Formats: sequence, structure tokens, C-alpha cells
Amino acid sequence: MQLNIIQGKIQESQADTLILNLFEGVTTPSGATGVVDKALNGAISEMISSGDLTGKPGEVGVVYTRGAIPARRVLVVGLGKPEDLNLEGVRQAAGAAIQRARDLNAKQVATVLHGAGAGGLEVGAVAQAVAEATLLALYRFELFKSKPEPKGEIESVTIVEAGEIAAAEAGVRSAESIAAGVYLARDLVNMPPNAATPTKLAEVAQEIAAAHGMKITVGDRQWAEQRHMGSFLGVAKGTLEPPKFIILEHNAERTDLDAYVLVGKGITFDSGGISLKPSENMGEMKSDMAGAAAVLGAMKVVGLLNLPLRVIGITPCTDNMPDGAAYHPADVLTASNGKTIEIISTDAEGRLILADALVYAGQYQPKAVIDLATLTGACVVALGSWTAAGLFSPDASLRDQL
Repeated sequence: MQLNIIQGKIQESQADTLILNLFEGVTTPSGATGVVDKALNGAISEMISSGDLTGKPGEVGVVYTRGAIPARRVLVVGLGKPEDLNLEGVRQAAGAAIQRARDLNAKQVATVLHGAGAGGLEVGAVAQAVAEATLLALYRFELFKSKPEPKGEIESVTIVEAGEIAAAEAGVRSAESIAAGVYLARDLVNMPPNAATPTKLAEVAQEIAAAHGMKITVGDRQWAEQRHMGSFLGVAKGTLEPPKFIILEHNAERTDLDAYVLVGKGITFDSGGISLKPSENMGEMKSDMAGAAAVLGAMKVVGLLNLPLRVIGITPCTDNMPDGAAYHPADVLTASNGKTIEIISTDAEGRLILADALVYAGQYQPKAVIDLATLTGACVVALGSWTAAGLFSPDASLRDQL
């Protein structure tokens, strides 16, 4: 799909579908929505007065133009109350609208920048938010389907901006890089465990390194043994899949820069080990490497944007399996810093591989370490079943930014 930016008037766009917006409580549309409403002889106003269009967040109304303007249809997405609108609201609105456009088999779509006018949000930030939502909302994973579903695809999305084109372009370019990283992470998480093996994750890391000039280290069992990574290797004992301890370094030679380290849990399949999980829903444990996938995706973004930072991505990757060589409950493992760890459950393997990864991170004397993991179901027990993620940080500033 092509993502374009032009300067102009959206009502003149040759796209088959236009995306406009409406704040909750507005009875007479203004701005681009007002201009199109006038061109359509008040069709949008009629929907508002009839109660079919309220401007509530995520609501999408459809108006057919019947030749009054070049576009075939107009989608009007709700932004909620003006005082509540922020960039996340922009993303949600843009995502809802583009998915509705796809459902209607739109091919060429033109959209305004939601909130950049009456909403008072900065043009570049809004352009990035709209582009991110557009790209991410259209994501699909069909790699292993023998016959992909016959669904319509949007061919192009054009952002129409009246003034600050340079800022909008910069925002869109950033969004494209971020979306590429998210697509990579989603693809890896969606892959079956016989495809997204530690070897596969290492291959992906090598591709990132080659494309963006990063330093890469892929440690095998022997490499980890030489570094006394008994915690990581303890988990890897029970699997035939070769474990991989992956380190990607952006601006590795820039020792004058503060180091920021991303650490991601890479359990490519978690059976629970000898403390075997119930067989029901065990297949979901293919996604226990989502932390590593997120770090690899983030490192791809770092490379695409060529950030002026020193960033290190560390992903310890292995299966957790229960064969005859597997570690046992009551074993004592020794991590690379000499700490001994008594095993209560082999299904608490994530913290073991992360332990050696975090010790390894210490050699960079990092300004910050961000650790990402599908670590424990106890997070949901503690915080509630609707929890998206748990976040802990001893640094309030870093916590708030995350």
C-alpha cells in the first residue's frame, strides 16, 4: 500500500473514499467536514440532526456522494469531545476509519489530519499518528495460509494537508519506520514455533544488522558456557533446538554516547518443562518470545531511523522442553554473576534466561535498561484480567515516558 502526502483540498481529491471527522456535540460541521457537507447539500448535517452521526469516539458514518464530488463515498469518524482528544484518540479514529474503508472495498483513500485543525494538535505528530494507525490497522498475517482469503486491499492512502507539508512528511516517514518494526514483531509472534525458532530469530537479527550496519553477536551453547551463563543454559538443556543468545548493537563504536539496552525474553516455545503446562491452550505458548520479537522490531526501527543513540538489543532465545536432559525442580543453577538460583518450577523459565541477559547488559554501563517479557500469569492475577501489561520502574521519569 502506498502512503502519500499532498497539499490541496480534500473535496477535490480523485480518491474513491474520503475520511473526515466530527467532534462529539457538534451540530454544524466546520473545516474540511463543513466544506464537504456544503458540497453534498448538507448530507452530513442531516445525519447529525437525525442522530445517525454523533461524533462519539470510533463511530464511523458513511455518506455516498452521488457525483457531487469526485469521491464515491465519505466516511466521517468520531473524535469524541474536543477537550479529550490526544494522539492516541487520533490513532483510534484513523484506525477505525481505515478498517471501515477496507470493509467497503475502497481502493484509493484520502484523509485529513484529525485534530490538526480545531483539535490544536501539532501537524507532524498528528501525521505520524494517522499514518501509524492506518498501517497497523491494515496488518494481516497470511504467511502460512495455503490459500489466502480473498479480501479487498486498499491500494493507496493520501494525507491531504493544507499547510505544513514538511512536518507532515516527516511524521509519515517516522510512522512508516515504526510500522515496519511492528510488522516484524507481529510476524514473528504469529509464526508457529517450528518456524520462529531461536535460529530463525538469529537470522532475522543478522538481516537487521546487515541492513543497518549494526554489530551483531549470536552466541551458541559453547559461547554461553564460556561466559558461565548457567541460568540461561539450564533452561536450554531440555531442547534439541540450538539456543541463541543474540546481541545487536547500534552505534557500537560510539562509546562517547550513553548506552540504552533493550532486553527481550525469547522463549520460542514454552511447554513448562518438567513442570508441564496443561495441554489445553499450550499452543499459545508459541508467543512466549514476544519480548524478543519486540526488541528485534525496535532495533529495526532504530536502524531505519538511524537514531543518534547507542542502543543495544539483547534477546536470549531457547525452547523450554521436558526431555531427559531437562533441568528439574529443586535443581540449583549458577548465573553468570555467581548468584545461585534454586528451581521451584521449571515453568518459571523466563526470569532465568533474563537473569543472564541482564547481567550481560551491565557491561555496557547503561543509562537505562528496558526489559520486555511475557513473563508470568501472576501479572494478570495481580492486576486483573483486562490488563494489557504490567510496568515497574524505579525511575519515575523513565516509567512515565514508557
